[in-house]
Amino acid sequence: MQRWSEWRTVWTFVMFDLPVATPEQRHDYAVFRKRLLELGFTKLQYSVYARFLPSEEKAEAVVRRVSEILPPEGQVRILEITGKQFEKMHVFYGTRQRPPENPPQQLELF
Repeated sequence: MQRWSEWRTVWTFVMFDLPVATPEQRHDYAVFRKRLLELGFTKLQYSVYARFLPSEEKAEAVVRRVSEILPPEGQVRILEITGKQFEKMHVFYGTRQRPPENPPQQLELF
């Protein structure tokens, strides 16, 4: 079975700080978060979402899709790193270190 190259795969992170002082701002926050989930992102931490993609080209397409759903206010940052860089992430739950999330299984068609 051929595996994805850890240097060619991309983890795309969306990190955001959105205002939630008014009902309209809270609505915009909820809609943005829901659309990220619909685009296949997974919540890693509060206001930090990530998605695994098999190539930089696919990641760029997702970045364009995210840019189309940006809320009118607040700050959104998008970061792309290789699968190999993602593996080097240090993750702690309290004082215990855990490995970073695994990429999804590659579908093999016969």
